[in-house]
Amino acid sequence: MNKELEQILARLSELLPPPPPETDWNASVAFRWRSAGRRGAPGWLQPVRHIHRIRLSDLRGIDKQIARVEQNTRQFLDGKPANNVLLTGARGTGKSSIVKGLLNKYAKQGLRLIEVEKNDLVDLPLIVDQVASRKERFIVFCDDLTFHGAEEGYIALKVALDGSISTTSENLLICATSNRRHLMPEYMAENLETRYVGEEIHPGETVEEKISLSERFGLWVSFYPFDQDEYLDIVAHWLKHFGADPSEKSKEEALQWALQKGSRSGRVAYQFARDWAGRHSKKR
Repeated sequence: MNKELEQILARLSELLPPPPPETDWNASVAFRWRSAGRRGAPGWLQPVRHIHRIRLSDLRGIDKQIARVEQNTRQFLDGKPANNVLLTGARGTGKSSIVKGLLNKYAKQGLRLIEVEKNDLVDLPLIVDQVASRKERFIVFCDDLTFHGAEEGYIALKVALDGSISTTSENLLICATSNRRHLMPEYMAENLETRYVGEEIHPGETVEEKISLSERFGLWVSFYPFDQDEYLDIVAHWLKHFGADPSEKSKEEALQWALQKGSRSGRVAYQFARDWAGRHSKKR
């Protein structure tokens, strides 16, 4: 009888999820949340071994945006009141680079980053529990965030930001980037729900629901496309960074590169500078 019981217990143990690995907090200053992939199975924080080391001084044309987010981050590091942050606007203008630059600048002051995929936002309460007792200050980072409906991650994020009897820990902020101001697509049909009462405009319920998530972020920072001079200034900066000298020829090709890409953004400028420097720099 005991042998049969042991066999049953052995089979049951095979069905149970394995325990998650212990987080090595000294291995990195940035982590990725890894979901176990099975409901009820615990996830874990995986150290990022190779971090994108970008400096805030490398980001051009967005000084006002950097100042607002950096001030909020300093308040957070000092234990003062600070807001969750939503960075929205034109693609390739430095939204996610600001977050990486802040980590690079303030890691020695205890700033840490946890990158979470949209589908794993349902695990936010587990992440909060894992870091609540730590002395470091954590930014939960959701890059290029867009929802297409009331998904699980949408609901979990909405509750975590503001709306539950529980809350995030004092040492954790949420920062998201998105090309959409309200994190969700907006359709013309939704405007038909708008009602006009006298001179007042009352948006429909669908619009109100979409706005309700983004407005829970305390700090909104908007990003806009660069004009030609700003774009060329960024190109020149990165060319010097890669050891190449800007010239009239590089300006001409940089503008052609932007036309082909359909965008004058910091990302496009960086990509052009890498290409130009790779073709024109001497072999190292």
